[in-house]
Amino acid sequence: MPARLREKYQRDVIPALTREFGYKNPMQVPKVEKVVINIGLGEALQNPKALDAAVEDLTAITGQKPVVTRARKSIANFKLREGQAIGAMVTLRGDRMYEFLDRLMNLALPRIRDFRGVSRRAFDGRGNYSIGLREQIVFPEIDYDKVDKLRGLEVAIVTTARNDTEGYALLKHLGMPFRD
Repeated sequence: MPARLREKYQRDVIPALTREFGYKNPMQVPKVEKVVINIGLGEALQNPKALDAAVEDLTAITGQKPVVTRARKSIANFKLREGQAIGAMVTLRGDRMYEFLDRLMNLALPRIRDFRGVSRRAFDGRGNYSIGLREQIVFPEIDYDKVDKLRGLEVAIVTTARNDTEGYALLKHLGMPFRD
């Protein structure tokens, strides 16, 4: 069974964006290419178990095993050596991506305390959108009692939009709760 958000994209978003921007071909309509979820762990240098906990959380949230990211360069001030594990990331595509976006927009974001919508200013100029979450417990898959420490994570939504206006329209039609 295809993802609910993918069906919405094909049924509602493509015709709406075609009317709004005057596309002549349905292949011109921007789409979500991938979603990258990243947790940076500076504390992993002193506490190796923090990395295991972050990997476990990302696996629960995304349903996919994350890749451990390593330092590219040594930085003496941070006591960081090249090759040390300093984070974890997951790249989602296809149905898993649409399922994750659906849960993010409809379950996780509304659970944030004092949530009034996400900022419209987090676009990068090429239609891609990034959002930072302060704690991983906003996702229903995370059991609050098993969390050792609250960790933030970044979510980057990569689209095929050519500019921020197209990217904003795409995400708005998909249901992203933007602040007015």
